[in-house]
Amino acid sequence: MSTASLTRVFVGLKLSLLRNGLRQSSGRKAAYIVSLVCALLFAAAQLAGLILLRGEAHAASLVVLLAGVLALGWAVMPLFFPSGDETLDPTRLVMLPLRPRPLVTALLGASVVGIGPLFTLCLAVGSAIAVAHGSGAVLVSVLAVPLTLLVCVALARAVAAANIRLLTSRKGRDLAVLSGLVIAVGFQLVNFGAQRIGEAGGLATLDPVADVVRWVPPASALGAVASAGDGAYGTALGQLALAALALAALLWWWQRSLTKLMTTPDGSTLAAASEPTRKGTSTGLHRLLPEGRTGTVMQRSLRYVWRDPKTKAAWVTSLAVGMIVPVFNALQGTGSIYLVCFASSMLGLLMYNQFGQDTSAFWMVALTISSPRDAYAELRARALALLLITVPYMTLVAAVTVGLLGRWEDLPETLGLSFALLGAMLATGAVASAHFPYSIPQDSAYKNVAPGQGGIAWISIFGGMLFSALLCTPLLVLTIWLHVSESAALWLLLPVGTAYGALLTWAGLRLSAPRTADRLPEILTAVSKG
Repeated sequence: MSTASLTRVFVGLKLSLLRNGLRQSSGRKAAYIVSLVCALLFAAAQLAGLILLRGEAHAASLVVLLAGVLALGWAVMPLFFPSGDETLDPTRLVMLPLRPRPLVTALLGASVVGIGPLFTLCLAVGSAIAVAHGSGAVLVSVLAVPLTLLVCVALARAVAAANIRLLTSRKGRDLAVLSGLVIAVGFQLVNFGAQRIGEAGGLATLDPVADVVRWVPPASALGAVASAGDGAYGTALGQLALAALALAALLWWWQRSLTKLMTTPDGSTLAAASEPTRKGTSTGLHRLLPEGRTGTVMQRSLRYVWRDPKTKAAWVTSLAVGMIVPVFNALQGTGSIYLVCFASSMLGLLMYNQFGQDTSAFWMVALTISSPRDAYAELRARALALLLITVPYMTLVAAVTVGLLGRWEDLPETLGLSFALLGAMLATGAVASAHFPYSIPQDSAYKNVAPGQGGIAWISIFGGMLFSALLCTPLLVLTIWLHVSESAALWLLLPVGTAYGALLTWAGLRLSAPRTADRLPEILTAVSKG
């Protein structure tokens, strides 16, 4: 079969995979249509914005930096979303009699089909229009635009092929947990950078960085368009050559990875199989936990945090966002000590739906609960495991925030309010876990609620957050009174807030324990639907 025929076959397979995937469920079809519409609208807005930049003196600097950021996104996409595209896994083609070189060409042709390539093409076209001045620049853009797209796609494919053994393992699935963190940090960095650019005088501040990035593929291809528009045809030719060499190097790397992947057995489990199995004894920090049921439950909860992908995703997201919001606002000069309470709310949400993370294995927990006293001990141990991480972390967030704001005298007040809100969230979370349990699907990386239980989850979370705020009303009144009276006793908010939070937590655990003991069968049914 010729390379052209093979490419047509793979493009057809890509379209068939997409079509058959959308036929699996109406929800998946709706999600794809919504994502397609959003991507097209965003691409159209980007295209219009880049066209409006035409004639701007520093448009070339922005264009090459956008291309660099876009290439970075293509490089990390396979690492964080390995299951987003079925064709990213070349091990499915091992049994086919295909040679690496035509296979690479066919896969590259199939790779340009999708929402991502369409968005990249729109951005490349808009960038070329923004900086193309003169017939020479237009001719260069005819080569630069497809070259930019192919380098981005080849980069993603080469990275995926080189790391496919990792990405299809449990560690690779755990790596997808960091996607939310990367996206959150990325948005904050973009926001922070945009503000700094506005304060420093506009796009001219990008010139020093752009002078370097314009020689880094695939940004060099779009830099060639700008160079040709300025009459520097030699420079434009060199930048195009760099992009072409980068594409050739990526295709060679991709082909080499495919050859190795399809001719080498997967021995990733051989070393693990040969290792002796260690006894399940407590080691390291686990030896510091209390004896009895409390220590056992705490150890199990901490193992969930480390090993269970869904639990780890929730923890990473809460810890990262809880730090990002107050710290980045402080860096931007718009921060407040009270934004530390946002970290308390994010971490307190981890107490909600405690039994959902057990899934159908909750039956083993249910066998150990025969009375409200047992249920109280179970919930208390889970809350203590959460506090073991959240209390020092919140102290760190508060210290960093007040330090950046230069308001160290407000640290006791900040910690007192944060600990009180955390205690309220733990209390309502325990009650919500007993009254509104729901299942967390394990077969989907991005679904955290089983079908038909979305309403229960929303009631549990938002109802609990609202009630937690109401529970903190007495402490808020005390804080306002101390500020209005200009009292020097604001430091009392730390011991008062800590004691109040502990009291709320104890009351919430006591109230939820009888309900948990009475509803064990109903809880098991609810958390086993995923």
